[in-house]
Amino acid sequence: MKQTKQQGNAKGISRRKFIKGAGAVAGAAVGSSAITGFPYVIAQEKIVLRYAGTAVNQHAQIAEKVKADLGFELQYIPLTSDDVVKTAVTQPNRFDILDSEYWMLKKIVPSGNLQGMDINRIKNFDKITTVFTKGEVNGKKIGDQGTAPIKVSYLQGQSSAEFASSPTRWLTLIPTVYNADTLGIRPDLIGRPIEHWHELLNPEFKGKASILNIPSIGIMDAAMVVESMGKHTYADKGNMTKEEIDITMAVLTEAKKAGQFRAFWKEFNESVNLMASGEVVIQSMWSPAVTKVRSQGVACTYQPLKEGYRAWAAGFGLPKTLTGKKLDAAYDFVNWFLDGWAGAFLNRQGYYAAVLDTAKSNMEPYEWAYWMEGKPAEKDITAPDGTVMEKAGRVRDGGSFEDRMGAVACWNAVMDENRYMVRKWNEFIAA
Repeated sequence: MKQTKQQGNAKGISRRKFIKGAGAVAGAAVGSSAITGFPYVIAQEKIVLRYAGTAVNQHAQIAEKVKADLGFELQYIPLTSDDVVKTAVTQPNRFDILDSEYWMLKKIVPSGNLQGMDINRIKNFDKITTVFTKGEVNGKKIGDQGTAPIKVSYLQGQSSAEFASSPTRWLTLIPTVYNADTLGIRPDLIGRPIEHWHELLNPEFKGKASILNIPSIGIMDAAMVVESMGKHTYADKGNMTKEEIDITMAVLTEAKKAGQFRAFWKEFNESVNLMASGEVVIQSMWSPAVTKVRSQGVACTYQPLKEGYRAWAAGFGLPKTLTGKKLDAAYDFVNWFLDGWAGAFLNRQGYYAAVLDTAKSNMEPYEWAYWMEGKPAEKDITAPDGTVMEKAGRVRDGGSFEDRMGAVACWNAVMDENRYMVRKWNEFIAA
């Protein structure tokens, strides 16, 4: 099974667990409350929506806001990425809302356990960013290697277990959150510009480089390096042939035997500690980990690179078994999530919201200018819990939304040769 950023050392803190604001609690209890702008389906009956997924959207603050606005309870079921897939395929009665990443859909949709999301019931559907609906940013096509959302966004019918090649009324997921990933560097210790992915294997950084040890993500970063080195051009980095997997792993193994890597990290804190200590000066990294290093007073940059970014995305799906009042409540929740408060909440953590217009209306102009427009922060930038993430005057690494998402080269994916890839990756780690 393909792993994603959520997985790794169970005792560690993943990127997504780290940025939970004040922290999600499994089964955040929510009672009835006044309705503020959303159709509350069951005024007299307590509704509980069981929400299964990784922790990226499972925030106590979101559950509390749902209580205030909709009057029902979100019961969080936190899962690893692998278990999201397993639960969706084998236990569709366990959840009412599925928070899935798009790469997972190639394994989930064929099970027939999801119902198509009706775009006619999504009030802000026409405002969802074209990253999802057209595979574009500002009218320009972006990289679609791997499992780009546009490839798996539509179903042929409400009960279909097959993807549609063109837009239909029925969506697999309603998108919620996404981002573009790159390398983190210590500019103070490197002392020169870093512009390409192949710098990860530059002998100049022998013993001070690191790559993410989650096979399905690590090999995507490795493929960006291999292409940057000019050693191979992939037809699709997210769906390599066995021969391409061998080429990629041979490059990594050669570098490992030459002593290039200081470590292979699996969870958030490992990457932060390696970078903050100076043991590593260039590595696979996640945006909030870079911010965490900077919060310790250590120079760290989430470096935009000429070959582009590796992206990921997630959204909400509904089980085919969901009907009646609970189905209505689930649509109320999805519509609420796209209405701006949650989008602004996620934007303030360095992610991007699926509906940008409504998120903007829930953010201060200086926040929007920093996070979305690539402008210097007029004031200190804070996380939803009030923690200072960036000091006034800083510019977001990589710049604006258009600059970052417009430079996506590939997406997290599950390969046809996934089992072979994982075996070869484990051989590399053990080499």
